[in-house]
Amino acid sequence: MKNIGFALVLLAILSCNRGQKKGGIPETRTSGTTELLVDESFARILDDQIEVFKSDYPDAKVTTILGNENKILPDFLNGKVKMIVLSRMLKPEEERYYKQKQIAVFTDRFAIDGIALITNAANVDTNITVKEVLDILKGTATSNKKLVFDNAYSSTIRYFRDSAKVKELPKAGVYTLQSNNDVIKYIADHKDYIGVVGVNWLLENNKEISASLPNIKVMGVKNLAGKKGDSLFYKPTQNNLINGIYPFLRNVYIMNAEGRDGLGTGFANWLTSPRGQLIVLKSGLGPHKMVSRDFNIRNTN
Repeated sequence: MKNIGFALVLLAILSCNRGQKKGGIPETRTSGTTELLVDESFARILDDQIEVFKSDYPDAKVTTILGNENKILPDFLNGKVKMIVLSRMLKPEEERYYKQKQIAVFTDRFAIDGIALITNAANVDTNITVKEVLDILKGTATSNKKLVFDNAYSSTIRYFRDSAKVKELPKAGVYTLQSNNDVIKYIADHKDYIGVVGVNWLLENNKEISASLPNIKVMGVKNLAGKKGDSLFYKPTQNNLINGIYPFLRNVYIMNAEGRDGLGTGFANWLTSPRGQLIVLKSGLGPHKMVSRDFNIRNTN
């Protein structure tokens, strides 16, 4: 009888703890733990989002794993980590693992990023056309302009390779370094190159590049004929991102394949909520949807 009583007590304890993580924190949309793979191009905006989310929900722990797109994507596609932030949608064949497991992949856009072209501040020519950029990537350019990217495996260089419809980059005219910071520093010291960096890297309070920023300029870009933004040269200002008039735009997505209604779902929903979108707006990127502002008008007569 004593053994039966002990078993019943143990069963009751296990039942009470079901659905809880270690330490007694329940797994809900606002508590528990989750891991998130993040394309390093968007590391700064995610840091801001997570900081505010955790201040709102102290029992939530969102851990980020940073890397270039090629490095982090396999860990999502094989189910090792089931949440990821990317600048593109998944291809049908990339969802094979989750289809076999009958797990839905929920994809939400939460921001619009611009890819800025930067030049040395001493250069007089601060404009470039999309055609000129694509010609450099195709290896057919007649000018001496040269592009410098952050990383050979980054989402930024993949975006431009897709735009130019080339599988391989030319041996001359396109160069890669290690990071966005490296690109900014390089352009600040070299007049004959054009740097390619995410807009958010230029807007953040980044001490590592603060000394280089006065020595660079953001270039204006004119789109291909017949496309939006083909009339003038546009810079990647926030208004131009929101209006879609700046040519080099990319959406920022969060993908959730956790297969349960937990913290991952809560954080993904929060990114597209008015509070999450306000953080995107303050960062200088384009929000998925504009936050409406309501005014209370009082009659003081």
